[in-house]
Amino acid sequence: MPARNDALKDRLSRYREIQISVTGRNSGRTISIPVWFVLEGDQLYLLPVQGSDTQWYKNILKSPSFQIDAHGAVVKLQAVPITDATEVSSVVKKFGDKYGANDVKKYYTKFDVAVLAQLP
Repeated sequence: MPARNDALKDRLSRYREIQISVTGRNSGRTISIPVWFVLEGDQLYLLPVQGSDTQWYKNILKSPSFQIDAHGAVVKLQAVPITDATEVSSVVKKFGDKYGANDVKKYYTKFDVAVLAQLP
């Protein structure tokens, strides 16, 4: 499906925010939330705003399958939690490079985890 992947990457390259949909760890309901992201090749990085205290992150730990909606390009992905401090710092730097270090410091309160997903 190269065309679908190209369309998804094109949308991801044009927008600063996507919707993620996760399964509630207690309710079992689908919960959607807008998030910032960084795309490098086929690697999609997410940074929970409150680190490991972020609700969607806790949901992903229980149910790693989630969906992204990049303004109409929808795809299901598998989340891989990143907990290694060096790797998390690398993701934080990527977010700083994309969104500006000051905005990352302003909106994000805890930098102990990140999430990686491989695009199809």
